[in-house]
Amino acid sequence: MRSCFSLPRDIDNRLTGLFVSDRLVWYKVFVPRDGTATRERILTSAEQLVIENGYAATSVDQVIAASGSSKGAFFHHFDSKLDLARSLVERYATADIGQLDAATEHARGITEYPAGRVDAFLAYFEDRADELMSVQSSCLYVSILAERQLVLAGTSEPILAAVVAWREGLAALLVDALGDRAAGVDVDVDALADHVFVTFEGAFLLARSTGDPGHMRRQLAVLRRLLAAFLAAG
Repeated sequence: MRSCFSLPRDIDNRLTGLFVSDRLVWYKVFVPRDGTATRERILTSAEQLVIENGYAATSVDQVIAASGSSKGAFFHHFDSKLDLARSLVERYATADIGQLDAATEHARGITEYPAGRVDAFLAYFEDRADELMSVQSSCLYVSILAERQLVLAGTSEPILAAVVAWREGLAALLVDALGDRAAGVDVDVDALADHVFVTFEGAFLLARSTGDPGHMRRQLAVLRRLLAAFLAAG
């Protein structure tokens, strides 16, 4: 238990001088040593480089230069380039699941009609597609999964967790929308939920290969209309 007057462990207690009239007075200043901002800056720069160039083609020196940090700062936060990759994937997958949760909450707040919630869920991403594509040209998952050594090292495990989270979240929305028809419909609901996830990845591929980021928005619009027609049938 910390005393009321003890310093937090993340604070550096230093003496600094101040001249008052003809004498030097020493006083204490507290300098935060929390490196969270530096770590996030390194991760953000590394994410952009890995997405654009691939993991193997991205060096630690490039990450340091892009983030405006130093080797000392880099290795203070990451033991190695592999450790950086693990942290990148964990952060990206966490944000990905966060987007799933945000879209689901948005959809549930828009309407009580289950089929309408599926539509609102997809519209949430369709409306933000251009913004998404303006900040990233592809998906970090693809860059990581393309590197066999990363997969063998277990770095891809958070990706699987994100895939499962999306499958389960979307399947729940679809089952609600199908209602009493769910048991009798000749469709694999989990596979249909996976198709939504696959549409994102396919749209990234189309956008990058053609140089047209509008593919993301258009593919999501097509998917939304197809699902609306499917849920309205029968």
